[in-house]
Amino acid sequence: MRVVIAPDKFKGSLSAPEVASRLSTGLRAGFAANFAPDKPAEGFETTLIPVADGGEGTLDAAVGSGFTRRSATVTGPTGQPIKAEFAVRGDEAVIEMAAASGLAVLPGFGDGSAPNTETAKSSTSLGTGELIRAALDLGCRHIILGVGGSANTDGGAGVLQGLGAVLLDADGNELPAGGAALARLDRIDFSNLDVRLEVTEFVLASDVDNPLLGRTGAAAIFGPQKGATPDDVATLDAALAHFVQVLASEIGSEAQDAAQAPGAGAAGGVGYIAIAALGAARRPGIDVVLEFTELEQRLAGADLVITGEGSLDEQSLLGKTPMGVARAAARSGIPVIAVCGRSTLSPEQLSESGFESVHALTELESNVEKCIAEAGPLLEELGKHIGVRLSEKAASTQDAARTETKEQLHV
Repeated sequence: MRVVIAPDKFKGSLSAPEVASRLSTGLRAGFAANFAPDKPAEGFETTLIPVADGGEGTLDAAVGSGFTRRSATVTGPTGQPIKAEFAVRGDEAVIEMAAASGLAVLPGFGDGSAPNTETAKSSTSLGTGELIRAALDLGCRHIILGVGGSANTDGGAGVLQGLGAVLLDADGNELPAGGAALARLDRIDFSNLDVRLEVTEFVLASDVDNPLLGRTGAAAIFGPQKGATPDDVATLDAALAHFVQVLASEIGSEAQDAAQAPGAGAAGGVGYIAIAALGAARRPGIDVVLEFTELEQRLAGADLVITGEGSLDEQSLLGKTPMGVARAAARSGIPVIAVCGRSTLSPEQLSESGFESVHALTELESNVEKCIAEAGPLLEELGKHIGVRLSEKAASTQDAARTETKEQLHV
């Protein structure tokens, strides 16, 4: 029996590779204990394919699929130097912008400090542009930009700066970092923009379909979670609108069109600059990840697929990782089951989702906080239970095959 394990992360507990590894350990133990205790590896194989939806965890998915992890020292969201990782395979690169410009790399964020009004207005995506340049230096000409978890609302202006553009005010001085400063933008000097961009293809891996500006734009929808007050939201939205006008005067009306494009509001407007200046094609994150992990090809010969994420809820049904994997398995005619920390879906929703069954850590431990803190051991235990059921099914199949053979011989 061959089982493909293709989960997303359990946010706050385990990365996708850790989820896959823990499940594999439990599955193998449960299968062996009930089916072949004297030969624990015989007759059972797991293939681990960590996946993601284009946001956090995309880098891990790439590395798990043969990309090489690389790193570069770049400018963090508040100007501090940080070491950020990206992944390379041949002339392809996967960049997870949160590694360079995310909330998680704000100074003090891991110690409980929250983003505030100052970081909301001054955080930059400069480091993401610098990561792109590092990938270009390694010969990459096909770049996947995974967005999500950003600290900035700068319209991607920082990305332009990281690639050589200079943003100037009316006195010819370079603007300080951040979205609020864009209100003073007078012109953009593209004379030193990296020429390699002209022969580089970009894919924006994002499920966000918000435009850049207005009530459903980057500042209004995502600014508050980055520390922006209502006044800050108004300031940032106005500054972004001015940025669009100046950029349009430099590169043409496509800059204005791009501001209304679905996905322009992703990652504080990094989606906008990816579309407007880098010519990026926006695609659903899960589709991009499943493509570079070659999931469908690697499903060949599998008997079962296991996917999942920390919380299986209504958002999961809107194209998140579990549904993407389930659709791929369905196209190959392979049954799929889901594991999760907890599920808030109704039996009807679970049935319609295409999962043969769903198993939650809360089946083993009702305390959600314990599930988060002890997700690893609980996942192994859950995997063991699933492994036992698989072994029973395998044993039943073998018994049926033996009976049929005996009947054939008797005939």
